[in-house]
Amino acid sequence: MPVRRHVMENVLRPLIVLGGSVVLTVAVGWIVDRLLRRSDARHRETPLWGLLRRARVPLQLVLITAFVRGSYRQTGLLREYWTEIGRLLTLVIIGASAWLAIRVSAAVVESSYSRYASAARDPARVRRVRTQVTLIQRVVMAVVGVVAVAAMLLTFPAMRAVGTSMLASAGVLGIVAGIAAQSTLGNLFAGLQIAFGDMVRIGDTVVVNGEWGTVEEITLTFLAVRTWDERRITMPVSYFTGRPFENWSRGGAQMTGTAFFHLDHSAPVEEMRKKLHEIVRECPAWDGRSWSLDVTDTTPSTLVVRALVTSKDADDVWALRCAVRERMMSWLAAEHPYALPRIVTAPAVPRPRHAEPPVAG
Repeated sequence: MPVRRHVMENVLRPLIVLGGSVVLTVAVGWIVDRLLRRSDARHRETPLWGLLRRARVPLQLVLITAFVRGSYRQTGLLREYWTEIGRLLTLVIIGASAWLAIRVSAAVVESSYSRYASAARDPARVRRVRTQVTLIQRVVMAVVGVVAVAAMLLTFPAMRAVGTSMLASAGVLGIVAGIAAQSTLGNLFAGLQIAFGDMVRIGDTVVVNGEWGTVEEITLTFLAVRTWDERRITMPVSYFTGRPFENWSRGGAQMTGTAFFHLDHSAPVEEMRKKLHEIVRECPAWDGRSWSLDVTDTTPSTLVVRALVTSKDADDVWALRCAVRERMMSWLAAEHPYALPRIVTAPAVPRPRHAEPPVAG
């Protein structure tokens, strides 16, 4: 009997407690996953249920930690470390719960954005909502992370005493922290202003510091612009609230581009106009809205001709401008070479020789 009791207490009881926690966790996780799959199959119009399946791992971690936290004393193991084990499991529960909250909130926000993007017809409004959704997710992650860390620290008695003493000097610390974090807080509020003020959105085509590119990422502190040559320009978000910049996508993605030609005064402008119409009709980047060719200026040696074309976005207008320049100059060189600019030179006239000075006798 003593041997059986010893085996029961030291072997079977821990196995039953820990094994039961694992079995319950797997069972609950399987049931939740089956329910989410059925909901996803019934409601294809919303991706919420499929996105919620990403929270399976943090959910299982919360469940198994909670089960073990509530029953680990029944195992009878490591009695002298029960306090430390309980605190460790509590920390894991807090961290896993924060992870689960972030996953669930991200799924809800992404589902709402997907439904809105599929129903909306205005690309500019979709980019605006996408920017707001991205920043909302980052704000939620930051808030949940701070709350989780604070909850973890409060599980330590020593930290509670420190927190009580810190409250007495909160005024001085607040002033010092405000001065030290002035730049960070400025960027934070600038990020919120960009998100909800519709100044710049993810996917917008902008020109900053003479660099042309597309807004690729917006966070609470910085903004990343992808240039045409695949470089990334990272700038603080406060730059866009305190300085002027060009936003080519503001009010719509449609763009108007120009191509200038410096030609001889004898250039066949009317034939160039017909050729431009032929070029834009054959180019897939032209959106069919408008085109024109006009003489915009003259100089003593050249004629300035401007070709104006339209496209649906900044990428297409760039490609269309390049195609117009290339094909128009090739056509002029082949059909009208006299129209290309020339430098007129005159033969040099020799200077007359001056009379030689008389030689003194």
